Amino acid sequence: MTKKVMLLASGGLDSTTVAFLLHAKGADVSPLFFDYGQHCVETEWHRVNEVLPTGMQRPERVNLSDIFRGSKSRLIIEADLWKDDVHDDDLYVPYRTLLFYAAAAAKAQTLGIIEVYTGFINSNHAKEIDCTAEFMNKLDGLTESIGPVRFTSPFRYFSKTEVAREAIRLGVPIGRTFSCQAASQLPCGACPNCVERLGALRQTGLLQ
Repeated sequence: MTKKVMLLASGGLDSTTVAFLLHAKGADVSPLFFDYGQHCVETEWHRVNEVLPTGMQRPERVNLSDIFRGSKSRLIIEADLWKDDVHDDDLYVPYRTLLFYAAAAAKAQTLGIIEVYTGFINSNHAKEIDCTAEFMNKLDGLTESIGPVRFTSPFRYFSKTEVAREAIRLGVPIGRTFSCQAASQLPCGACPNCVERLGALRQTGLLQ
């Protein structure tokens, strides 16, 4: 019997690599994309539809944008990178990961799916305490005490370089994935996500 799972898909390198990993294992994947009001939402939505494995179910888009209406985060309100001075702390969105977990668990159980995959890695980004392995472990304990849905993050203890190497092995279209935090159209190259990504690609030899 084919394993049916849900995947939190953003069009970024990490979740796309998980998609290819699940596809290679023959899983029946239901991708879920969250619109939380991020300024790059249309770029992410376009990319997630473009980069998922051929033959995989198309992602469902869920609107959570009202939650963060009024936020001053530069993930919500795009900065003018020619004029604005953007710091790492400006890219923080409070409780975002916790919201994603709760919404995904509710959606999954509604559809009769009990396993949700994510591309979260053990991030060292400023302010992103809700993207660390320690935080994910605590969330596992919380969700297990509430209902049947379980979360699996295959790269929870991976570095970005390790994910990039796995992406190469699986044939992920790395150049088409998108995960910039500061710019909505083209990667800025300077935000924490871009810096980490570029560093990882250099270590794999894809960039010089």
